[in-house]
Amino acid sequence: MSAQLPLDQLLLGDSLQRLADLPENSVDLVFADPPYNLQLQGELRRPNNSKVNGVSEDWDQFDDYAAYDAFTRAWLQACRRVLKPTGTLWTIGSYHNIHRVGAILQDLDYWILNEVVWIKTNPTPNFRGVRFTNAHETLLWAQKEQGQPYIFNHNGMKSLNEAKQMRSDWELPVCNGHERLRDAKGNAIHPTQKPEALLYRVIAASSEPGDVVLDPFFGSGTTGAVAKRLKRHWIGIEQDSAYAEAARARIAAVEVTDEDEALYHSHEPRRLPRVPFGRLLEEGLLDAGQILYFGENGMTQAKVLADGGLKYNGRRGSIHQIAKDIQDGPANGWQHWYYQDGKNGPRRPIDDLRQKIRAQME
Repeated sequence: MSAQLPLDQLLLGDSLQRLADLPENSVDLVFADPPYNLQLQGELRRPNNSKVNGVSEDWDQFDDYAAYDAFTRAWLQACRRVLKPTGTLWTIGSYHNIHRVGAILQDLDYWILNEVVWIKTNPTPNFRGVRFTNAHETLLWAQKEQGQPYIFNHNGMKSLNEAKQMRSDWELPVCNGHERLRDAKGNAIHPTQKPEALLYRVIAASSEPGDVVLDPFFGSGTTGAVAKRLKRHWIGIEQDSAYAEAARARIAAVEVTDEDEALYHSHEPRRLPRVPFGRLLEEGLLDAGQILYFGENGMTQAKVLADGGLKYNGRRGSIHQIAKDIQDGPANGWQHWYYQDGKNGPRRPIDDLRQKIRAQME
């Protein structure tokens, strides 16, 4: 199936037409940054009377809400067709459109996994002073089929967030400075270019190296640039030739520092093969009657039973149950029990033995 895909290519043309050319059930992840239907009224000026360049392009103009809804339904249906059953879709918007997009998303039987708020650390002020400063945009993350397994690199996101579980409020600046693509006159090439930091989180969180990431509104190519950096395949669709030219040049300039794919995988223990503690006895890595120690330097001991349980203080139970009793709270026994490696050797975690078995299973 993947051989039929135009991997790492930008397809010039209308999104719906180009999506129809892609194979069914062939894409792992979609990131869609559709027109917001901003419906700006009149021009906006700063206090110094300079004009604010909003989004006035034809691609963001719709006759009414019905026309926008029909457009939204069409592209969401087209993306649903090409997504694998295990695939997920991200879409982004502002208060102008995201509620309509979300409703249609649910009408089409996508299952929403998360709503993420991108809090802009450097938003454009409300120059007229008649509303709150609009300082955020909303991302919706949904799976194609409720109940199917899907990729979420929980530990990877936790690692990005200094070992704290990542929340659904992301504080990131808008795209500016050297990252902003500009023409020879210094004007922004695309009015709604998204920051790479935003796409980095999206792609790193919900895909694996080698997966296919599709962006049906490719614009200036942020999705492709980040996908390439993270060793994912990408497919972009863009109808504007100027945007497409800038995107191709941008992605071509991306250099991958190291080709070792292992560097781009998130370590997710929950996806590793399950190994029962008893398997360590079956493989001869531990023996019945052997002593385990609670903690690397702990004095508390338990004795290994032939059935894969432990005996401690007259009680029998699993490595997890006994650990829970000892510390009087939830416990993962793999993280607490140590064995002595040899008669006078050092203590080592029993998880080292589990990893030996997993290595044999690969």
